[in-house]
Amino acid sequence: MGHLAITNKIFDKYFGFLVRLDNNSKKRLIIKLTESIEVEKEEKVDLNLLYGAWVDDRDSDEIIKEIRNSRIENRKIEKF
Repeated sequence: MGHLAITNKIFDKYFGFLVRLDNNSKKRLIIKLTESIEVEKEEKVDLNLLYGAWVDDRDSDEIIKEIRNSRIENRKIEKF
């Protein structure tokens, strides 16, 4: 999910609206914002976990040969 950075001018406009909310609504908003920050921290992926993920008992020459043999050449040119 993308992040939205706002300028001070836009922030002041939002704050002008939010400051008029009742205390219960402000507390709920604070809780939601706090939870959204905590979720972002949990979503980080450790890329080191992906290292060595490929498992295969064939050597590289066998894998390359299989890839080359599976290629399909289609040189047929369609007429308009």
